[in-house]
Amino acid sequence: MSKKPIIIGVTGGSASGKTSVSRAILDNFKNEKIAMIEHDSYYKDQSHLDFSERLKTNYDHPFAFDTDFLIEQLKELSEGRAVDIPIYDYEKHTRSDKTYRQDPQDVIIVEGILVLDDKRLRDMMDIKIFVDTDDDVRILRRIKRDMDERGRTLDSVVSQYLSAVKPMYHQFIEPTKRYADVIIPEGVSNTVGVDIINTKIASILDIDNHSDEKENV
Repeated sequence: MSKKPIIIGVTGGSASGKTSVSRAILDNFKNEKIAMIEHDSYYKDQSHLDFSERLKTNYDHPFAFDTDFLIEQLKELSEGRAVDIPIYDYEKHTRSDKTYRQDPQDVIIVEGILVLDDKRLRDMMDIKIFVDTDDDVRILRRIKRDMDERGRTLDSVVSQYLSAVKPMYHQFIEPTKRYADVIIPEGVSNTVGVDIINTKIASILDIDNHSDEKENV
């Protein structure tokens, strides 16, 4: 690669729609060299802890992430070198032995609840996006998702939300909104907001944005 990739940070609270916004960008530029890296992949290795201790991890706190490693790997990608990104095992509550190979790309989306928390990471980003969705909408989405896809009980979802997810959002995640270049209320359903982002990326890439639009848009 002859030039530094465009790095886009997409953040917001749990179940805010940040992943959907990231995928909408990916879909719009499917003919370009673009990839998404999830901050969740960089949860710290906890293999040195007993399983009972791992269960106590607060996954919504900045200390849960190995952001140093993410920054290191983004620098490698920016310099044109492929990296092996970790894969987290949510059943064992620690990093798995597996990784996946990520080649350098022209556009890299970095997605996660705390990607704007670390100044070093923010400074690497060309575009910073905050997906802003009301607490009541996010908890309803989280309940549906965790019960349908993860086999969780209603009580366990609500308990985790009240004890960790909500307080961590207001303490660490929501304050990073001030660093965002663009705030997109309600996520991917805000088609105007997503289109503005896609148009900006297209202008940086110097391509015709309309050539990549899906027929159903």
